[in-house]
Amino acid sequence: MTRPTALATDEARTRLHELIVIDVRTPGEYAGGHLPGALNIPLDQIQRALPDIRHAADRGDILVVCASGARSENVGRILAEHGVTAATLSGGTGAWTADGHELHRPQGTARATWGMERQVRFTAGTVVLLGLLLGYVVHPAFQLLSAGIAGGLVFSALTNTCGMAALLAKLPHNRPRAADFDTTLAALRDR
Repeated sequence: MTRPTALATDEARTRLHELIVIDVRTPGEYAGGHLPGALNIPLDQIQRALPDIRHAADRGDILVVCASGARSENVGRILAEHGVTAATLSGGTGAWTADGHELHRPQGTARATWGMERQVRFTAGTVVLLGLLLGYVVHPAFQLLSAGIAGGLVFSALTNTCGMAALLAKLPHNRPRAADFDTTLAALRDR
């Protein structure tokens, strides 16, 4: 198994017309802005989309994109384990916009969902504060909530995974509607 190739934003932009771009962020994040022509296949749907991704890779080079590059690296490894070669975008859509490149937004999108990293920070901070407050007002044992979140953050950093993000990804605003996902897979088959 080889490590996925990482493309810098300028290289990706010049090759965009020849790449099949797969955005692995949640549908809400994708709606907030994505690379031109990117197809939204959330991280938790990669296994389901694998046959179509493999077929698309036979016809062109795959570029996997997320917000910062961590999720796309994980997907790149998953694809490599299944014999699919894919590149990732160094720094994700954050680096893409920081370098002055344009993001596309679906028409009719009224508001974007917070990015997953922001959702995790908000949820973790809320649970920590709640644990401290309840530990002070109700019973000191509630401080274990805060300790649990701290332990989870350390584990997340050490393993480069995030259980809280996996849970938050299952919320309705972070899930693709079945019809939208089927349309995305059909578009992937047509590329």
